[in-house]
Amino acid sequence: MMTNLARGRIALGVAALAVPGLTVKALRLGGGADPGRDYLVRAFGAREVALGAGYLLSRDESGRRLWTRLGVAVDALDVMSGLKTRGRLPLWVTAGLVGVAGSATTLGAAKAARDLVG
Repeated sequence: MMTNLARGRIALGVAALAVPGLTVKALRLGGGADPGRDYLVRAFGAREVALGAGYLLSRDESGRRLWTRLGVAVDALDVMSGLKTRGRLPLWVTAGLVGVAGSATTLGAAKAARDLVG
């Protein structure tokens, strides 16, 4: 499951890096030219590629545990950031973004808990 999450991170990250305007449009977060927004979308993309690649390229279980925990922290912060958009973005956009980040947080937290318990 975590391998698929890592692959999904890389796919989303590459899309955000390559075509930030299209990524934003697909997520219904705006349209038109906005260099500042595109920069931030690319930064988000780079972060997602780094988290996904870090997990996939880890040579051992301790490395995968570290990348899992980093992903949980980042995804939890994404949930909190998404919740702050309530009332400023359409409800379905906020719900979708928070749902994706929340699902990733839940999967990562379950894996981290399993790792701790053994």
